[in-house]
Parts: sequence; structure tokens; C-alpha cells
Amino acid sequence: MDHHCPWVNNCVGENNQKYFVLFTMYIALISLHALIMVGIHFLRCFEEDWTKCSYFSPPTTVILLILLCFEGLLFLIFTSVMFGTQVHSICTDETGIEQLKKEERRWAKKTKWMNMKAVFGHPFSLAWASPFATPDQGKADPSQYVV
Repeated sequence: MDHHCPWVNNCVGENNQKYFVLFTMYIALISLHALIMVGIHFLRCFEEDWTKCSYFSPPTTVILLILLCFEGLLFLIFTSVMFGTQVHSICTDETGIEQLKKEERRWAKKTKWMNMKAVFGHPFSLAWASPFATPDQGKADPSQYVV
């Protein structure tokens, strides 16, 4: 187990880490898309008459755009940090709890690429980015088996 996530109402661990990483990545991308759309809408309203760019009054439109920008930025930062820490955990083959405890490694160190393949599936493909593709549960290399 790495940690318990209230967003997915489950513990994030070896068997569902791929899905959590994809979840955080896609939320960050959607937040970035929302920020871009807010910027485009603001520029369009700024160039045109404010009364024609929204059903709301100009002050209400500005307040709503600012709130949406704040929310998008907040989610972008939070999910990007979570995505980065999860990818770092995969690459170092250590959970967040193990990193906090600073325990001595009792398992064989593998390359970052082998760790990524163990989480997302062995042959690199577009299925890595799909939450509908189940990663291969077999081991990529016989040296990954611990006896």
C-alpha cells in the first residue's frame, strides 16, 4: 500500500497504481484545458463587447471566470504534484510510506524502465495511457520474482 486516497475511496497500491497515476494525469490535463478555455473566453470578451460574450452581466462574468481560473489552477497544481510523486515512487520502487520511514531497501534495485513496465504493462504501447487496458500481471523479467 502506498496511501489511502479519498478521491478514489481506496488504498493506492501495486494492483491499482496505474489507474491512480492515469487519474491524476487526466485530471491535471483537464484542469489545464479549463484554464486555456478560460483564457480564450476572457480574451474574446476583452476584444468584443462584454455584454455579447455571456448571458450574465459583465461583472458576474468576470467573477465567474476568476473563480473558474482559481479552481482550475488549484486542481492543476494539486494533481500535477500527485502525478509527479506517484511517478517518482514508481521509478524509485518505494512507496510514500517507505520514503517517510527511510527504511533500508530489502529488495533488489531495478531500473526505472523495468519499474514502469511492471506498473503499466510490459510491452510499451498506447494501452499505457488507457484506463480500460489492464496491465499484464506477469513479471517482465524472471529476476523480478522474489523467493
